[in-house]
Amino acid sequence: MSAVQPFRLPGHIVLSEPQLRFGSNDARDVDIHPMEGLIRFGPYSHGKLSPVANPIRVGMIVPAGLEESLVRQMRELDQEHKPRERKQYLPTFPGFEKVFGVRFTRGGPASRIVLSRDLDRQIEAAAAPHAVLAEALTRALFALRNARDSFDIVVILLKESWSPAFRGPAGDDFDLHDYVKAYGASEGICVQFLREDSALNYHCRCSVAWRLGIALYTKAGGTPWVLADVEPGTAFIGIDYALRAGDETAQRFAICCSQVFDAEGSGLEFVAYEADGVHMFGKNPYLRRDQMLKVMARSLAIYQRKHSGDPPRRVVVHKNTEFRPDEIEGIFDALPNANSIELVHVQQSCGWRGVLISAPQRPHGYPCRRGTTFQLGPHEALLWTQGNLPAVANGKDYYKEGKGTPEPLLLVRHAGLGGIDDLCRETLALTKMDWNNDGPYDRLPVTLNFAGTLATIVKRMPKLQPQSYPVRLFM
Repeated sequence: MSAVQPFRLPGHIVLSEPQLRFGSNDARDVDIHPMEGLIRFGPYSHGKLSPVANPIRVGMIVPAGLEESLVRQMRELDQEHKPRERKQYLPTFPGFEKVFGVRFTRGGPASRIVLSRDLDRQIEAAAAPHAVLAEALTRALFALRNARDSFDIVVILLKESWSPAFRGPAGDDFDLHDYVKAYGASEGICVQFLREDSALNYHCRCSVAWRLGIALYTKAGGTPWVLADVEPGTAFIGIDYALRAGDETAQRFAICCSQVFDAEGSGLEFVAYEADGVHMFGKNPYLRRDQMLKVMARSLAIYQRKHSGDPPRRVVVHKNTEFRPDEIEGIFDALPNANSIELVHVQQSCGWRGVLISAPQRPHGYPCRRGTTFQLGPHEALLWTQGNLPAVANGKDYYKEGKGTPEPLLLVRHAGLGGIDDLCRETLALTKMDWNNDGPYDRLPVTLNFAGTLATIVKRMPKLQPQSYPVRLFM
């Protein structure tokens, strides 16, 4: 009788941390650390034919009595700030102009709106406080339409005492952030929210300066960094869905196609497509063949418009649900000239965990390395996008999330050829492309991170136009 063979997992590998490119024209000037790269080389769009205004003009919507507090907050961006948290990762902020090469200033007098002193009482007394606050903010944005030539971005300061009005009551999915962003986007106004507790009163001014500085530069049209090592001629597309209210027999879904990213991971634009009669499998909507064809054709048009009419040679589509046969056929119908099409289901919950064993029966004090991956089958692989990352902390252990055991993403390829490790490497790189924070990575690739955010905001827009939108309006 033969001995029972022990179960063995396939061998794993640890991918190197993806490099980023910044403002230098020298191909060797790259860095894995977003902020260190900005300090050393400046932002990617600096010195190029960039739409970033100099100075960036900032309009304001501010509660009565907090005008000077907001002005002080903006002035802080001109100053140097040393970190008081995440010291192994967060570098000193040298000042906005030193980092980004442009200045910012307050917009014209007509771009500054002080909200009514009576707003606090109105919110406290209202049966629907969220409706009162939303009306006050959208009314202020409406007034700013007449001063559109005097600002580039609008900063909205929210008092902490208003927090009961940030969301709707139980059973109402109202979200103040999404509602106001949707209204601003419909008017072509880029909005930056600041909360009194997490901005004005936050203990680490260095962290606030980095986050706000990167956000303002990006929303003004700048590109802080791009990916350094991706196959040329590649387009990355992310798809997500959001339910728009309707009756039970004819549910309507705002189908959001996320930003279309080019080979460097530089964000372009996104399209939103609203479809009737979407098929449901469980709780997830799926597009018919003709609907997916329309979404992908519009996405292709964005890429071609930004690349002198040239179509992508390779297209990678990310989705957080599986690809149904009709959807696959619709994608291939829209991309007849692409040399390679890869369709990847990025599954967030897979039940796997990984623990780093530093010696026999001795788990390491930190999680397994970010970038750890191993293949489960011919078309499936696990990828840890969270984990220990000493490379951004001068060789010291650094786990951004601080605690917990990270869960990997499960990548399932529904179409495409090539090594699964290359697919994991690209997905890992795209987790570094969220320009709306100061962290070294996100858990999801930016294609799906933005797709989910865009879908929840777009569904609140009163009417979807058959056009592309700059994603900075929704960040």
